Amino acid sequence: MSDIKTIDARDTFCPGPLMELITYMKQADVGDVLELLSTDEGSGADVPEWVTKVGHELLSNEQIDGVWHIKIRKTK
Repeated sequence: MSDIKTIDARDTFCPGPLMELITYMKQADVGDVLELLSTDEGSGADVPEWVTKVGHELLSNEQIDGVWHIKIRKTK
């Protein structure tokens, strides 16, 4: 398994965190795991919805001390 690539989108607002994730996802290889860090409240729902819609794998989605930690595996 490859290393986890962290995308620090804290202190940005919708749609910023999702747009940053999409940018990194386009550059990632299939099987890569990306972790999005976001303080935007909407990220907890918006990012998993996008991940499901495009067919990647949501590994975890948790909020720790006001920061969303969302891990996604690129599947295609």
